[in-house]
Amino acid sequence: MATFTLRRFAKQETLKSINRENLLALLDRYDKYFSDRGVALKTDPGEDLDYEGISNVLMTPDETTPPGMVDDLFFVDEMATPETMDVLLGEIAKLPPAERKKIELGPDPTPADVAVKVRLYAPAIMERKHAETFLLSKRSFHYFQPANGSRKPFRTPTDQQLRMLETALDNAFDGMKRGRNTKVYVFERPDEVWMLIRRGDPCKREGALNAAGSSSVYYRPEVFDPIRYDRQTGELSISAGGYKKIYDLYREKIGLHLFDDPLQFPPGKAKFTLDPLRTDGDRSLVCSDIDGMESVVLTEVQYLWGGPESEVEVRKASNIFEALKRRNRTIPDKVRISKAKFQVKFSDSKTSRMVAVTNSNISSFARDGDAAVVEAWLTKRGFSLVVVEANA
Repeated sequence: MATFTLRRFAKQETLKSINRENLLALLDRYDKYFSDRGVALKTDPGEDLDYEGISNVLMTPDETTPPGMVDDLFFVDEMATPETMDVLLGEIAKLPPAERKKIELGPDPTPADVAVKVRLYAPAIMERKHAETFLLSKRSFHYFQPANGSRKPFRTPTDQQLRMLETALDNAFDGMKRGRNTKVYVFERPDEVWMLIRRGDPCKREGALNAAGSSSVYYRPEVFDPIRYDRQTGELSISAGGYKKIYDLYREKIGLHLFDDPLQFPPGKAKFTLDPLRTDGDRSLVCSDIDGMESVVLTEVQYLWGGPESEVEVRKASNIFEALKRRNRTIPDKVRISKAKFQVKFSDSKTSRMVAVTNSNISSFARDGDAAVVEAWLTKRGFSLVVVEANA
């Protein structure tokens, strides 16, 4: 249960931005909960809705708060923007006439009205479109190369394959005390396949206030893990936080259920090297031959000196190579460069965005859309150890 969603949604101006009938239709399924908390949703004709009472209830969740209501408000809150309204309207237009008729929006709906209607009458559309928009968030990826370089084609999974994968993940996450109800979304593109896995995290207990005083709320946070399969290289890249066991789980189960081989994506093989920073200097930052990229500046390097003290040195500057030139210095010859950060100016943005790369198999992008452009640059400048087949 995401209590922050209730508190964010509980503002009276947010509630009043939704058509009264739509708001009541959304909350009416939880009428008993509000009634038990002293708020009547049903009013006499002409009587104003008790926005203050509803707001107070949402601001003070307790152990009786319905998880379904939290889910409803979460999706409505996330999808009630002008941009996502356009997306949802496009999906509504694709529905059969009978289903489209249920989502009667009227002449001038707000983004929140559209989100509520879709949540009520086409929740599958809401969840899938939310999953797609989530892929624009910042994240760090771990890369896994195919076993023995044996790239396998990705075949669109059947519903049965996805259910089997979800069941396998459910069983594993249940054993990790992360609950069940895993959901796998698949988004196929010409050069890559994106998967988004919705799962639970370990439960949390938070303090809360209600009419009776201090209380607590016990809930399981919802997490989304994006996974990308590169059709050209056959590699799998995963973003799942810092728990190694989850990466191992995804590698094995995706390999088994979607590629018929649990060992298709073994661990341990490095994807990146940062040696071009030392051997080529600022020439390694050239990007004039990369579509979508205008400039690259090295702003941080991490040296791993090792030794009995496990010494790590971090050097930062607005431009590392210019700072080195000014002092007539270069990157040391015998040190291992373990991590580097770059400020990259993309053609589609007025400001630069940070990209971090390790000398193993981890990179971090500000947007998923940056990945393909940056990886093309890394490959051309010799940072990538993975070579795409000529006929791929």
